[in-house]
Amino acid sequence: MLIYACISSHGFGHGSRSVAVLQQLARLRPDWRLVLSTGLPPSFLRLAFGHGGVEQRCCRWDVGVVQANALEVDPQATLRQLEALEASLPAQITAEVAWLERQGLPVLVLADVPPPAALIAARLGAPLIWLASFGWDAIYGAMGPELADYGQAARELYGQGDLLLRCPLSLPMDWGLPVQPIGLTNSEPRPLDAAVLAQLALPAERDRCVLISFGGLGLSLDPALLARWPEHVFIGSDPALAEADNGRLLPADLRPLDLMPHAGRLITKAGYSSFCEAFSQGVGIHLVERQGFAEAPVLAEALQNHGRHRLLNRSQLDQGEWQLDQPLLAARQGPLPGGGAEAAAKAILALLSG
Repeated sequence: MLIYACISSHGFGHGSRSVAVLQQLARLRPDWRLVLSTGLPPSFLRLAFGHGGVEQRCCRWDVGVVQANALEVDPQATLRQLEALEASLPAQITAEVAWLERQGLPVLVLADVPPPAALIAARLGAPLIWLASFGWDAIYGAMGPELADYGQAARELYGQGDLLLRCPLSLPMDWGLPVQPIGLTNSEPRPLDAAVLAQLALPAERDRCVLISFGGLGLSLDPALLARWPEHVFIGSDPALAEADNGRLLPADLRPLDLMPHAGRLITKAGYSSFCEAFSQGVGIHLVERQGFAEAPVLAEALQNHGRHRLLNRSQLDQGEWQLDQPLLAARQGPLPGGGAEAAAKAILALLSG
């Protein structure tokens, strides 16, 4: 069996979620062939997956939303890239279908969540499973009339398929498909060896260690702001952080998830996979508001319901007013269930065996 995972190129969150499911699937069926079809950087996928046994086909299947920076979207640039992708998709679909047919294996298409995955599955006559917390129909529908047609086209393709694995923290996805809700979908942290811990010189008190993570685009902060919090140590992927005495650069071979057992708080934007990882490791989230993306207010509400948190506006972020001296606010409701990646893998097995 060949699992052909069409993964959004929009951001690292889709890749992290899909990899978590594929890791569980590889554990259950190590004889199956796993192929990641995405425009995400190969270096990110290698780090996320952690070992061999997976292949990448470098294909860009969707645009998602073009971002001016980690916190702001650019609708006009999104529209231009959607128009360009629309022109190139037919040839790419034909090439990938031909490649898959040459492999001589039965195929299942797992999509997170590029709409053209439905066209690939239809051409192959292959089963199709969506893994999603939202679809681009909901995102484009909230971005104005120029993107409405792309949203409608996406919705029509989402109506094709055999199953929707509905992740938590989700927007409505009324696609007319069988739905299986699943829990938090995250990988597990990898233990840090003694040499790495010595190099980072993290404080013994977990709450004094703060992760700063704003996804693949990142967000540059003035390292001088760290001096406002001399009792804390900050770790992030921005090299400028290391200019501060209490700043640390995240080693290239580590994920933010790997540091979470040693950190008490995370300063971040609204992001599905970041929330899943922080919830699973008991990390409090200092959430910076994000404008123009329909998922952001849904995630902010979910954070207040299910995770320990503080809420920051952009001005507070830029001025270093990060509320690290304030207690984390308790969740209004209970925690979300975990085990979503394993449940998704078992659902894939069940569909294929059924």
